[in-house]
Amino acid sequence: MIALWRRLVLGVAAPFIMTLALGGTAMAADAENTLYMDVPFGRVVIAMRPDLAPNTCAQIKTLVRRGFYDGVPFHRVIEGFMAQTGDPTGTGMGGSGHKLRAEFSDEKHVRGTVSMARASDPNSADSQFFIMFAPAPALDGKYTIWGEVVSGMEYIDKIKKGDPANNGSVTNPDKIIKMQVAADADKAEKPGAKGK
Repeated sequence: MIALWRRLVLGVAAPFIMTLALGGTAMAADAENTLYMDVPFGRVVIAMRPDLAPNTCAQIKTLVRRGFYDGVPFHRVIEGFMAQTGDPTGTGMGGSGHKLRAEFSDEKHVRGTVSMARASDPNSADSQFFIMFAPAPALDGKYTIWGEVVSGMEYIDKIKKGDPANNGSVTNPDKIIKMQVAADADKAEKPGAKGK
């Protein structure tokens, strides 16, 4: 009787256990689409959303791997709204020189959302992006959302704020220390990976 009970329980439970195991793997962080952004206060982890903006995510990763964002300032930071970076010149006018077509979605601009900055032309985004301090429904459907902060938002909160009278322009701004694709950083940190 006990053997029959075990077969029944395992027969019913096995598919459930397998589903949990597979679901756990599927829900685990995707290191290839996770960014580590080190700022003066700590590490910010950004989960990229290639399901929403595949071309934008591909360009961001290419720039990250080139070291493009290392040392780049948060040149425009507005208390209660957002922190903007991605312009090596720090003027708000610079970029990588490679414009992107807009990839708008139904995703909402909420606290921690990472979205592309652009000029009035919807297809003018390049390398600049902003991180939301708070929800801003007026931006929804008008800017390309490509990620979300999943850890370290408290460090973004500490970024030096700009002058509200000057559109959030920051004097002596905080900078990104280093930005990495998690898959690359994790590989470099493995034993025996030094010098590769």
